[in-house]
Amino acid sequence: MESAEIRRRWLRFFEERGHTVVPSASLIADDPTLLLVPAGMVPFKPYFLGEVKPPFKRATSVQKCVRTPDIEEVGKTTRHGTFFQMCGNFSFGDYFKEGAIKLAWELLTSSPDKGGYGLEPSRLWITVYEQDDEAEAIWRDVIGVPAERIQRLGMGPNFWSMGVPGPCGPCSEINYDRGPEFGPEGGPAVNDERYVEIWNLVFMQYERGAGEGKEDFPILGDLPAKNIDTGLGLERLAMILQGVQNMYETDTLRAVIDTATALTGVHYGTHHDSDVSLRVVADHMRTSVMLIGDGVTPGNEGRGYVLRRIMRRAIRNMRMLGADRPVVAELVDVVIGTMGQQYPELINDRKRIESVALAEESRFLKTLSAGTNILDTAVTETKSQGGTVLPGEQAFLLHDTWGFPIDLTLEMAAEQGLSVDEDGFRRLMKEQRDRAKADARAKKTGHADLSAYREVADRAGATLFTGYTQDTNESTVVGLLVDGVPSPAATEGDDVEVVLDRTPFYAEGGGQLADTGRIRIEGGAIVEVRDVQQPVPGVSVHKGVVQVGEVTVGAVAEAQIDVVRRRAIARAHSATHLTHQALRDALGPTAAQAGSENSPGRFRFDFGSPTAVPGTVLTDVEQKINEVLARELDVMAEVMPIAEAKRQGAIAEFGEKYGEQVRVVTIGDFSKELCGGTHVHNTAQLGLVKLLGESSIGSGVRRVEALVGVDAYNFLAREHTVVAQLTELVKGRPDELPDKIAGMLAKLKDAEKEIEKFRAEKVLQAAAGLAEGAEDVKGVALVTGAVPDGTGADDLRRLVLDVRQRITGGRPVVVALFTVAGGRPLTVVATNEAARERGVKAGELVRTAAKTLGGGGGGKDDVAQGGGQNPAAVAEAMEAVRRLVAEKA
Repeated sequence: MESAEIRRRWLRFFEERGHTVVPSASLIADDPTLLLVPAGMVPFKPYFLGEVKPPFKRATSVQKCVRTPDIEEVGKTTRHGTFFQMCGNFSFGDYFKEGAIKLAWELLTSSPDKGGYGLEPSRLWITVYEQDDEAEAIWRDVIGVPAERIQRLGMGPNFWSMGVPGPCGPCSEINYDRGPEFGPEGGPAVNDERYVEIWNLVFMQYERGAGEGKEDFPILGDLPAKNIDTGLGLERLAMILQGVQNMYETDTLRAVIDTATALTGVHYGTHHDSDVSLRVVADHMRTSVMLIGDGVTPGNEGRGYVLRRIMRRAIRNMRMLGADRPVVAELVDVVIGTMGQQYPELINDRKRIESVALAEESRFLKTLSAGTNILDTAVTETKSQGGTVLPGEQAFLLHDTWGFPIDLTLEMAAEQGLSVDEDGFRRLMKEQRDRAKADARAKKTGHADLSAYREVADRAGATLFTGYTQDTNESTVVGLLVDGVPSPAATEGDDVEVVLDRTPFYAEGGGQLADTGRIRIEGGAIVEVRDVQQPVPGVSVHKGVVQVGEVTVGAVAEAQIDVVRRRAIARAHSATHLTHQALRDALGPTAAQAGSENSPGRFRFDFGSPTAVPGTVLTDVEQKINEVLARELDVMAEVMPIAEAKRQGAIAEFGEKYGEQVRVVTIGDFSKELCGGTHVHNTAQLGLVKLLGESSIGSGVRRVEALVGVDAYNFLAREHTVVAQLTELVKGRPDELPDKIAGMLAKLKDAEKEIEKFRAEKVLQAAAGLAEGAEDVKGVALVTGAVPDGTGADDLRRLVLDVRQRITGGRPVVVALFTVAGGRPLTVVATNEAARERGVKAGELVRTAAKTLGGGGGGKDDVAQGGGQNPAAVAEAMEAVRRLVAEKA
């Protein structure tokens, strides 16, 4: 039975039994604590935690999941993989243990012609939590499983919680006996290789308290409503139904292995090392395609880093298998061919996925050879010095200059018997790390515990947003926090977070900035609103300061937004939609939205593109947008079922989470997108859109920035003034400016070349004098000195090499010269062969000098370069070189 059919049967079975089919959520987790969705229940987490009331009593899904903690083990074993599909059925206060057990048994053991999977009941073993008498009785007395095939296990394997206070409960696992060739008898308690777990039934019936680990926490009592969360690993079931040894031999992964074999000539099953590489390629390429399909692009942080890491591991393993040309196109094609049966959006988005993947392969192949050579050199040098740890500086260089993920450096170093100074690497990376995520999370949640917002939501319900049609409305204060703490009242000067029962204020989301304005409280108090967020779904939190008076919970209020600001943001948001469509028209569907920010009078729009957008194309896009404005198209918003929106061709944004009902914004016959933001009523209200340019913000992602309305006009007015001033300076017409300025720049460049030539000649004139002044240090001719400040690194290097070759007679020679450029000291050191034979090496000398200067450096034994932060230490650095030469000579 093919994987696609396993998926179809699962969804059909539960739908026929009253479950709502919930499409797989994006792999991009809608949870600030997660990078990617690691489990099938993650999209349902708000329902289980009580943050949101579930819209259904029963649900089922087949969820895409990615886990990478054990990525180094992928391929080495046949059990580890990064991508998997989790089939789940869920009950929210509906059926419980007996219902879940009966459904699981029916689906697994019913014959294929009756919609089941046709597993032999005699090969199924059951585990239950050691204290769960009820579950054991149901399996034994209701289902009829013999008592000898039911085993009781402890909390570790058979009790579930989210790791934090909240719902928890015992589990019951269904295991399949693969036969004696996989291990000894005794059931899953004895051997989990033979008795492989295929389905886990979680009975959420208790509430747990705080504690560490999987077992050290108190049970506080029963939940008010008992829930069911189950998970069946699709790949594991496919392994059984397809009669293969492991998941890598199932249909979706074996097809990738066969393609890799065709590309390299290396057959699966012939050698352990090549089998490992083939499994890495199969797993990582499938995961890469699924991640790109959900909008992730390769990068150096977060999800982008996960994707880059696994893609580059796959590409490197193909090289190790003998591939000597780009191969990603063929591998992506086979993954889309197999997984597209289950996820048709992969087929529809093939061009964009291929574009992102090929661009990453091209980037990595350009650096792989050079980076590998640098790593090999560093490994050789470390081993020659008797070391077993590769310096953190080398790992940083590989990452920063050659795009080697630290994990790849760790892996390649380990293959040659070395570890890596990870602490040193992390230290050097510290300033480059992105702390924006923590800042953004703090902004979203404010200072308060989320439970405070959940309490307001439970008591008062969701905030009704009236801002599509109203700028002001009467409201009631239903929640109030002062300095992050729930409070019944707030007074003048307090930083507050106000929750209203209804509001015209737009909470930041979907790329649109929040509204600002005022809340006037009955009795005269005024709150200046500076930001609006939704820390929990449906609850709008107005953040601001009490300007006068006292605010109390229950008070009647009038909420009024800054209308001028709102209209400027609405113009920017509508312009973003027009820009998105114009870019798709110009570049194709690969120019999919990857993010945006709509602020008053300006916007930025991020989109997928493997290369820069030519200026001529950007000009055409801008012209098309402004032509649409002149057509005076109406902008309409309509709420409809998501299936209908897709049928109408509405564009959805990657990573956004949509419900069954969605809001569709249509701009005439030009644009149609899913969007919850505010917009103009007619394109003529935009006035003018001016694209300022585009740039790269990451691998395969470009950013357009633009101005709208009066801001666009003011920009063009300033540009006109600048052009007028330039025409006056060059005494020419505006259309002559490019040629005249180009001519001036050419003359300036020629003059700079002459100056550079003169400076270099002047520097080299000092070579003879420096060579004649060499001092003898234990038989080594040593030249040290400082050359005029401002001498560039290239000129200093040429001077050092010139001095070295002027000292003849076969003597050992060391030249170490210093300068200060841009306020920072610089040194270049060179040695001849005779000096190196006596153990005097340039790289070692330059590191000593650079350390004295407060910096670092490196290079080869014959010539090396370094620098520092302290120009006053140059004389001391010269003396340090002199001492080391004397010591080595």
